[in-house]
Amino acid sequence: MRKTRKILLVLTLALVFASLSAVPAFAVTEAEVQQQVNSIGKEGVTGNVFIWFLCAIGFLKVSQKIDSFMSSLGINVGHTGGSMLAEAMIAARGVASVKSFGGHSGSGGGSRGGASSGGVPGSGTLKGGLAGVVSRSFQNNAVKNATGSKEGGLGGKAFASSLEKGGGFANRIIGTVAAGDLSTTGSMTGEKASAALSSYLGYTALGENAEGVPSFSNVEIGGGRITATETSEEHPEGIAIGMYHADQYMAPSGEYSTVTAADGTTWYKQYAADTVERKPSKVPDGNITYHESIVKKLPDPPKRKDRV
Repeated sequence: MRKTRKILLVLTLALVFASLSAVPAFAVTEAEVQQQVNSIGKEGVTGNVFIWFLCAIGFLKVSQKIDSFMSSLGINVGHTGGSMLAEAMIAARGVASVKSFGGHSGSGGGSRGGASSGGVPGSGTLKGGLAGVVSRSFQNNAVKNATGSKEGGLGGKAFASSLEKGGGFANRIIGTVAAGDLSTTGSMTGEKASAALSSYLGYTALGENAEGVPSFSNVEIGGGRITATETSEEHPEGIAIGMYHADQYMAPSGEYSTVTAADGTTWYKQYAADTVERKPSKVPDGNITYHESIVKKLPDPPKRKDRV
């Protein structure tokens, strides 16, 4: 029995050393990777890498079984693999890295494409293979967390974590909701929407000690529009604001400014303006009189481009 254990141990060590020495033979250069991407497309490469990750996870599970068997023979072995959740997160991170590489290796342009339509951009059912399905599911869960319809699992947790820092992932999800269709994507309201608007306009990324940063309340984000009450040094009592996606709306009438959100999209921004408000009232002789006052009120929204 001892002799059998020694033979197994020697064979295992030989296999390990052979694998280590063979690694350089399988090394590829960046040029070869780029050639592979150009030949079959970044989506195909991403799908292949995702399948490779699934095979790697399966290999880890088989290795664990082998380790258990060798341990039962009295041979000390290292532990391979971990929880399936940790392995799935590692696989997802690897897929995201490859997708990012594929995106940078393309011809560029169109980085904002699809943002003006509802849902996650490029949301074809099987577009991008298995990696595309996983990526869209992750983003859809983040959107659900943002709109409050569901917690959203890993995607929702990633959105919440990124939102606290004003990160790029959170801003992309906010942009998807902001430009999306209300009937399909939904909208953001409440405290999360207030934090989202601060992040989307780039204030959260400045840090807690940044000066002159406004705060927002009564926020609603969705359908190509953003409405809120902005409180700042210039408007300490708060003033209503309206923002309109430049790709979806015509330029508004009256005074407005153009702002660029953290995801690179352009928005028209208007503040509430002085407006004469007339309220009717009946006097003792039965006649109707009007009381006029000046109030701050948002101008009427501009027309949508798809309805002109």
